[in-house]
Amino acid sequence: MPNRFHILVVDDEPVQREMIGGFLKKQGFEVIAADSAERALELFRQDAFDLILTDQKMTHMSGLELLQAAHAINPETPVILITAFGTIEAAVAALKQGAIDYLTKPLNLDELLHRIRQVSDRYRIINENRELRQALQERHRIEGIIGESGQMLEVLSMVRRVAPSEARVLIRGEVGTGKELIAKAIHFGSARAHGPLVKVNCAALPEALLESELFGHEKGAFTGAIGSRQGRFELANGGTIFLDEIGDLPLHLQAKLLRVLQEREYEKVGSSRPVKVNVRILAASHRPLEDLIKAGQLREDLYYRLNVVTILVPPLRERRSDISLLIDHFLRHYAAKNGKTIRGLTPEGRDILLRYDYPGNVRELENIIERAVVLTRDSVIGSGDLPLTVQEPGVIDRDQEANLTVAVEALERRMIKDALAQSDGVQTRAADLLGMTERGLRYKLAKYGFREEDSESS
Repeated sequence: MPNRFHILVVDDEPVQREMIGGFLKKQGFEVIAADSAERALELFRQDAFDLILTDQKMTHMSGLELLQAAHAINPETPVILITAFGTIEAAVAALKQGAIDYLTKPLNLDELLHRIRQVSDRYRIINENRELRQALQERHRIEGIIGESGQMLEVLSMVRRVAPSEARVLIRGEVGTGKELIAKAIHFGSARAHGPLVKVNCAALPEALLESELFGHEKGAFTGAIGSRQGRFELANGGTIFLDEIGDLPLHLQAKLLRVLQEREYEKVGSSRPVKVNVRILAASHRPLEDLIKAGQLREDLYYRLNVVTILVPPLRERRSDISLLIDHFLRHYAAKNGKTIRGLTPEGRDILLRYDYPGNVRELENIIERAVVLTRDSVIGSGDLPLTVQEPGVIDRDQEANLTVAVEALERRMIKDALAQSDGVQTRAADLLGMTERGLRYKLAKYGFREEDSESS
């Protein structure tokens, strides 16, 4: 039993309050007593308690009301209610409100001690696990990469093994999964860490400027070239260049990049003089590169030159055990950045975030947390602080950018889903409700990937 387990005892009856408090102090617990729920809340705001032990029936504010108010401040604090009016209904009501346990008067002190020890043991284990999880997180974090799931531990292990080498690495994964963080980790884990890390997004730069950006140009090479300029490869000399969205690199530049890979040299725009370069090349893409090869948009020889080692970064929906770690990390970061005291999330708020699929992956989760921290008026983030798109997936949030096509498709999906539910899955009836033909409905069902079990033909 921990000697420093901190208990707040709340009872407006002096005899009962002193009896419970005195007994628990003799057992080695640290006890502070309050003669009302209002006073208890004052103390709770000032200090951290491991347990609240409160009478249910009190003047002005009941134990259940105290429970609700305390959990609005810190939802993780366990509460045990004591009452002389013990009924199954009252017990269920207390547990539904978040009470950890429920005891009736007259109190059996041995039973009370047993229950408190159960709570203290439980929360000791929880805290130990949290500390272990934090230690594990620190141990497996590389340059901001957070994860303890099997998938991420495998990624991090691969990063550690490949970083000290000179091998070219192709990083693959959906948008927002953290491919750039992987590239940074590889660079800073290599012998080139003292050198520059230069990033190029091949999809973001206009094709007309991309060659000059990558390889530089000489004075007069084209209209507007009023002087010579270093390219990104020259700037990366002695270090690493990260080519993001390599699948968007135009074919004529792919040939030039292949020369860099093979001969470690290139020519600036407007020059025939070769420039030697010593860089490690890392590439990334969210697109299926094999399909680009088949379509003639990506050189096969370039692909195999770049793809010495592949690191596949899993989407967030496939590593759900990492979501809580990321939530807590982003909460701490953005609370500190915005000068706010954020104690955490309500159970409902956390549950919503844990169930969401995150099509935008880690980047989307980070944006959601930042938004919630900025907008919340409370110290605990609740479901109301989260975007509507997270609370009800498929609904377009006005606070978030969305083009017309996305908005229309989301509305169509939702209306079709509702119509099928109202018609018990019968397509003919659902089509009538939607004001469309059954054939048109079948087309929409196929378009949006509705399963056959979601509906039935009539």
